[in-house]
Amino acid sequence: MDGFTYREVGATQDPGSLPPPGYRLLRCRVRLGAGPEVLAAAGQAVLGWRMHRGAGLAVDAGAPEAARGVRVVIGLGVGRWRLRAPCEVVWTVREEHRTGFAYGTLAGHPERGEESFVVERDPDGSVWLSVIAFSRAGSWYVRAAGPLGRLSQGAMARWYGHSLRRVTQQIITRNGS
Repeated sequence: MDGFTYREVGATQDPGSLPPPGYRLLRCRVRLGAGPEVLAAAGQAVLGWRMHRGAGLAVDAGAPEAARGVRVVIGLGVGRWRLRAPCEVVWTVREEHRTGFAYGTLAGHPERGEESFVVERDPDGSVWLSVIAFSRAGSWYVRAAGPLGRLSQGAMARWYGHSLRRVTQQIITRNGS
């Protein structure tokens, strides 16, 4: 648990056991398209931080690709108004029909908990981004936001999906040229 702001490190690997006591659960699934090329491009975009950047976030990562132990600071906003959210990757998955990772919060993050981003291809060929998170307030301003904070977290998860769909199509178009 070195540096993490919560005890349940890695818990998003088993979404059936979520949320841990005292946390809110977020589940969001957004369809990205269909086929192996969508799966490959979307997986590449998730692991390479392009989904986050495509969603308009600043990404300061310790490596060009998500891997266990990589630290990353996600930023929202500009200049001194930028909200900084330090995290560390706690697990990754690279399987035939699934690619993704989860990161957990570190000191200085406005929340406490973990969030996973997994691209999956269903048996019918449909490709989806699944975002699963458990969290609770880690700062006074998140506590003060109350239900608005929970709504914004759900909206951000859906925005990740829409952004990933766009980035995936850009990758496929570029690779097909």
